[in-house]
Amino acid sequence: MKLDKIDLKILAALQREGRITKLGLAEKVNLSAAACWERLRRLERAGIIAGYSAGIDAGKLGRFATILVEITLKSHRQGDFQRFEAMVMREPAIVGCDAVGGGIDYMLRIVAPDIDAYQRLIDRLLAEDLGIDRYFTYVVTKTVKAAGFPLELLDGDAV
Repeated sequence: MKLDKIDLKILAALQREGRITKLGLAEKVNLSAAACWERLRRLERAGIIAGYSAGIDAGKLGRFATILVEITLKSHRQGDFQRFEAMVMREPAIVGCDAVGGGIDYMLRIVAPDIDAYQRLIDRLLAEDLGIDRYFTYVVTKTVKAAGFPLELLDGDAV
């Protein structure tokens, strides 16, 4: 699907303000409500807008530890990756997972009530025999930036 500058303006506005009204969105991108609504539906149908959610300030909910974990698997067969990734999808404390190249296999982002709870999670994962060879733990001391997709990097006429 080809996106133009107006589509990118719609996406940027929604990323900044997910609860904006349809009329407010139309005004922000200088379109009629009907034209904006049609573009919005097209972006949703194409799966570019994958859903709507609320940003939650976890600090207001209590104290939590955020931990980044490098994971290297013992074996690199397709079934090993599938088994590990299936576990990741089932585990709610794992809030992010990227498969990466360059010496490690995965980078996890884990949120736990405290470091002890994190260690119990790791112990459980090791006991499940998921093929984890090594893991390295990095405790997040401060999140400097957490942002959405950088839409400004896209050229609206080339996407």
